[in-house]
Amino acid sequence: MIERNYRNRLASVALLMLLALGCVSARLIYLHFQLGPSQKRSLRIVSTRQFRESLTVSRGKILDRNGNILAMDLVKKELCANPAVICSNRNAQSVAAGISHILNVEPRLVLEQINRPERRFAYVAGFGHVLEPDQAEAIAAARFAGVFLRDAMARSYPQGNGLCHVLGYVNLEAERYGCAGVEQRWDRYLRGVPGLLVSELDGRRHEIYDRRQVEIEPHPGADVFLTIDQYIQHIVERALAEAVRQNQATAAWAIVQRVRTGEILAMANIPSFDPGAFRQAAPESMRNRCIANIYEPGSTFKVAIVAAALNEKAVAPEQIFDCETGAWSFQRRVLHDFHPYGKLSVADIIKKSSNIGAAKVALQLDAARLYAYLRSFGIGERTGIELPGEEVGMLYPVARWTDLSPTRIAIGHEVAVTALQMLGVLACIANDGLRMKPYIVQRVTDADGQILFQHSPVAFGRPIRADTARLMKNMLLRVTEEGGTGTRARVAGYTVGGKTGTAQKAVRGGYSDTLNMSSFMGFIPAEDPQLAIIVVLDEPRNDVRTGGYVAGPVFREIAEQAVRYLDIAPQGNAVIASRPPAGLDYGI
Repeated sequence: MIERNYRNRLASVALLMLLALGCVSARLIYLHFQLGPSQKRSLRIVSTRQFRESLTVSRGKILDRNGNILAMDLVKKELCANPAVICSNRNAQSVAAGISHILNVEPRLVLEQINRPERRFAYVAGFGHVLEPDQAEAIAAARFAGVFLRDAMARSYPQGNGLCHVLGYVNLEAERYGCAGVEQRWDRYLRGVPGLLVSELDGRRHEIYDRRQVEIEPHPGADVFLTIDQYIQHIVERALAEAVRQNQATAAWAIVQRVRTGEILAMANIPSFDPGAFRQAAPESMRNRCIANIYEPGSTFKVAIVAAALNEKAVAPEQIFDCETGAWSFQRRVLHDFHPYGKLSVADIIKKSSNIGAAKVALQLDAARLYAYLRSFGIGERTGIELPGEEVGMLYPVARWTDLSPTRIAIGHEVAVTALQMLGVLACIANDGLRMKPYIVQRVTDADGQILFQHSPVAFGRPIRADTARLMKNMLLRVTEEGGTGTRARVAGYTVGGKTGTAQKAVRGGYSDTLNMSSFMGFIPAEDPQLAIIVVLDEPRNDVRTGGYVAGPVFREIAEQAVRYLDIAPQGNAVIASRPPAGLDYGI
C-alpha cells in the first residue's frame, strides 16, 4: 500500500514537471514566431542584462612640417536626454524652450527630439551635437529633469579657417569619417580602431565588473605630418585676402612649392570656410581651387611652348619673328597682341609676352611633337597630389586639333590646367628640366611614434634638357627686368624669373571682354631657384586687370617674406628694386 502511494506521488510530480516544461516550450515557440527582432533583442537584454558598447577612439592629429598642430580631437560635451522622463513630468515644452534659448536654435527642433515618451535616450539638437564650453555650463546649471551631458570626442582646428581646403573636415556621424582634404584622403590612418566592451548590468543598470566578458582597448589614430609650413601658409592667406579686397576679385588661390623636392609649403584659397562649422559654409567656399578649378592659363602657357621649341632646336633665343605690329591673320582668323610689336627675338617674345610671336614659335613644331611635350610636362593628367578632388585638366588629342589649334594653345587657349599643373611646368624649368612629383604629406606615425608612411622626392622624368632649362631661366629672368611684363613681381635683393598671364574667360558664344583670369608664376632666386610660386586671381574688377599688374605684387608679397623666413640667400647680382619704375608697360 505504501509502495503504491509512493508510485502515485512520483507519477504526479513527473506529470507536473512535464506540464511545466510543455508550458515553457510553448511560450518559447510563441516568442520565437510572434515577436519581431527588436522585441527579441529587448527580451534577451532584460533576461541576461548583457550590453555591448563601442569605446570611443581618438582620431589622429594633423601637423605641419614643424610639428604645429593643425587638427586634433578634444573631449567636449554632447547633449543627451531621456524623453520618457521628460514626458512623464509633462514639461517637454518648457525643457525645449530652455534648451533652445541656450543653444540659440528653434524650440521646434528640440521638441521633436524630446517629445517621444516611448524612448529612453535621444541626442538633442541633432545626432552627436557637441556643445561649446559655455553652452555645456549653462545646460548643467539649468538642471533640466531628464537632460544630461556626456563626454564626446570633437574635432578641433586651432587655425580656424587657416588651411581649411587642405585639411578638410570630419562629419558628425558616430563613425566620424573624414570629408574632403587630408581628413578624407588619409582617413584610414587618422580614424583609429574603436574599442569594445561586453558586460552585464545589475537591476539598477550599473555594470557588474566581475562579469565583464570582453574588453578591447581602442587603438588611437595615427598622426599625419604635412609638408606645409604654417607660417608661410599664413603669409599666403593674408596676401590673397588683401588682393581679393583691393582688386574686388571673385576668388584667388596660390601655391608655394620647393623646386628641388616638390614639397608643397603652402596651398591657399580665398574664399575660405571654418572646418569646425562646415555645415554653415557655402559650397563655393569649400572648393580647393588650386587643384579642383581648371582654367585657360593664358600667357603663362607660353613657357611650355617656347621650352619645347628650344629643346627641339626648332628656334633659338636670338631668332627673330615678325609680330606684325599687333595683328596677324592666320587661317582666316586674326590674332592680336596686347601691345603692337614689330620684330622680336624669341627671348623678347617671352619678355614682352607677344601672342603673335608665341603662335609663330608653336608653328615651328609639328602638332604631334608639341602634344608630346605638353604631355611630358604633365598637361592633361593629374599630378597625384595626396588630396581628393584633383582635376585632370584639358588637352585634346591631336586628332581633334585644327590647323589653328597650335597658335591658340601657344597663348593658353584651347587648353585648361589647374594651378598645380601650371606651377609644375615652371618648377620643372627651374629644376634644370627635371620634373618632380608634388606632395603635401611628409610622413605618418602611429601613437608609439613608429613611421607608417614616409614620402621621399620622386622625379616624373625630364621633359627638357638641362641646357634648355638654363636658356629658359635666363629668358624668364628678363620678364621682371625693365620693359618686361612682370616688373611688379620683383623682390628687393633677389633675382626673380617668372611669367605673367591674362586670359579672357570663356562665355557663351566666345570670350568675355571684361572677365579675366589673371596670374603670375615665378621662381626665386633666379640663379639657384629654391621656391616656385603661382598666384591666380579670378575676375579682378579694377581698371587694370593684367596678370603682371594684379598678381605680380601678390607674388612679391609672398616671396619676399618666404625667402627671409626660410633664410634663402640672394644669388648673383640681384635686382635691388621692389617697385617698378614709373611709366613701365605692365603687359599681360
